[in-house]
Amino acid sequence: MKIHVFFTGKTTGKLFQEAIGDYQNRLTHYVPFSIEEIPDLKNAKNLSEEQQKEKEADMLFDRMLPGDVLVLLDEKGKEFTSREFSQYLEQKMHTIPKRLVFLIGGPYGFSQRVYDAAQGKISLSKMTFSHQMVRLFLVEQIYRAFTIMKGEPYHHD
Repeated sequence: MKIHVFFTGKTTGKLFQEAIGDYQNRLTHYVPFSIEEIPDLKNAKNLSEEQQKEKEADMLFDRMLPGDVLVLLDEKGKEFTSREFSQYLEQKMHTIPKRLVFLIGGPYGFSQRVYDAAQGKISLSKMTFSHQMVRLFLVEQIYRAFTIMKGEPYHHD
């Protein structure tokens, strides 16, 4: 299994870029892992929220591959402890032959087409975080999950 993360929009803060890059490098020791930014929409201010979500959906579906399993980061998704998330990923490793794809959407969330295509939704917290932070938190939690699977000392209960 490969893990692929889609972000809608550019990661702007240098500290976020460096931290995400660090965890991305660490993850390559455990699993084929990649990140892809879906570009910001041009003339977004001239589009309604629904039109923006639909255009973002088009760009996502253009990048999806046959056999991808799509999981959305969504405030109404399932919450996990780090150990539970590690078990979730381990189970997915045994059942997904190709790519497990996580999607962090744009500022207005996802279109109904994206919800319909998704095979799961997870939430990192009941709190609201900036999209920049969520990117870092997700990549760090994926890394943490693999260190838990391997019994490495990164995670402490």
